[in-house]
Amino acid sequence: MRENMNKYLEKAEVLIEALPYIQRFNRKIIVVKYGGSAMVDGELKNNVIEDVTLLKLVGFKPIIVHGGGKEISRWVGKVGMEPKFINGLRVTDEETMEIAEMVLNKVNKELVTLVERLGVKAVGVSGKDGGLLKVDKKYSDGQDIGYVGEIKEVDPQILYDMLEKDFLPIVCPVGMDDEFHTYNINADDAACAIAKTMNAEKLAFLTDIEGVYKDYEDKDSLISELTIGEAEQLISDGNIGGGMLPKLGNCIDAIRSGVSRVHIMDGRIPHCLLLEIFTNKGIGTAIIGEAESRYYHEK
Repeated sequence: MRENMNKYLEKAEVLIEALPYIQRFNRKIIVVKYGGSAMVDGELKNNVIEDVTLLKLVGFKPIIVHGGGKEISRWVGKVGMEPKFINGLRVTDEETMEIAEMVLNKVNKELVTLVERLGVKAVGVSGKDGGLLKVDKKYSDGQDIGYVGEIKEVDPQILYDMLEKDFLPIVCPVGMDDEFHTYNINADDAACAIAKTMNAEKLAFLTDIEGVYKDYEDKDSLISELTIGEAEQLISDGNIGGGMLPKLGNCIDAIRSGVSRVHIMDGRIPHCLLLEIFTNKGIGTAIIGEAESRYYHEK
């Protein structure tokens, strides 16, 4: 009996720990960039969708922006084409763009189905819908990488309309240029641009890494919380490289544009979103503005 009671008390403590976060972020917009292994593994995918659905049900206004790079590469291979990359960016010719758009829309509707199955109304849109994401052609160090877009303007009206009607928007990162040509967009860039334009309270990146390290080779050097200044210092010291460099740049850009907090976390950890947002210590890295108070503390 006492053992059962302790289990119940532990559950109660978890809920109480979450209470101030629920109070602070009630009715606030949170943008979740969903990508990496958590999109491929069925169980992890369900966990992420459960997390976002719970955020919605406790009063947040979540928006999912999803990628699909691994799935696109799989389908490109299925039709006998070889994926090409320049400086880490996918070269997207006309045929690849056609495949990418089909795959991303397929992924989009699968996510809508998972959310609806949990009793929450969701709507899937691409950046083409309602002129949500307008782009210019993107180059990589002057090299032509095809139909890859650089976001130049976000018209968030369609997202505001959906949030007002109590829908959970799920955004596919495809946009159009001024001549209405279709372009693939980096999902990190899309999530960041949407969060900035909508003055989101939070932007969360689900990735295949645990967060930001002082020294990537030392797994005990994970940083729970970083100010913009500390993040810029890490970059200038040369401690940040690879795919984390543009991601951290996006985080800094988002904070400077009014997003209160940006989280980088490992989407391979079950329910990482809830653990990062609703617990005092968190499990990933939170980037905050210089004026923001620190949340994380040892009990």
